[in-house]
Amino acid sequence: MITSICCKFAVIVRIIMHYNMRLIYLIAIGLTALVATSSAPAGGDGNTEETAVSCEGNPVIEAIMGRRSIRAYKDTPVEREKLLLIAQCGVHAPNAMNRQNWEVRIIDSPAYIARATELFLKANPNAAQRDPNFKNMFRNAPAVIAVAGKAGKFTDVDCGLLGENIMLAAYSLGLGTCCLGGAPAFIAGKPETAELYEALQLSEGYELLYMIAVGYPDEEPQAKPRDYSKIQFVEYPRL
Repeated sequence: MITSICCKFAVIVRIIMHYNMRLIYLIAIGLTALVATSSAPAGGDGNTEETAVSCEGNPVIEAIMGRRSIRAYKDTPVEREKLLLIAQCGVHAPNAMNRQNWEVRIIDSPAYIARATELFLKANPNAAQRDPNFKNMFRNAPAVIAVAGKAGKFTDVDCGLLGENIMLAAYSLGLGTCCLGGAPAFIAGKPETAELYEALQLSEGYELLYMIAVGYPDEEPQAKPRDYSKIQFVEYPRL
């Protein structure tokens, strides 16, 4: 593009060379501005409203943009090979000083899920009435992954990165996920659910942080709007 512009400029210069040197100078300034504009990276003015690069054909970006929180699942059990694989992807997440202050527990036992749901309904008798499709307290998923962390300065960040890895890996395998905060709070915070918490066999010093429902999706929700104005380039020094 720049080469084409320069060739056109040379022709113009030859035509007007004998008439007005000042005009040549002004054209040169205009050409410089045009080249600079065509070469400038997108978002140079701090505006990030438009997507500058297409994600088509990039499986990682397509997974990030395509993942949704799934709240309706088929009854089909999730293969243990897939559950293990996405959990292993989770622990490959970046973490501070490679301390790996996390523990992951995979729950696909129908008996565990049924018992947890029984206790949940006893404490929340209207839960099933609010959702006509209610099957269990884990958004009806046939499996759930529990994530625990050991107290530390960056543990929450590390475990959050782990969870994102799990959810993206699950999406790539055709699985749906939903991050749950209420379920672990119920299981970890009540004497009557102590048997469920103890079944996780977490190491001393580790605390249950959140759970991820996993299963084959029975819905295709649309993407929620995202506010790209939250993203800004830092221009320094500012003029």
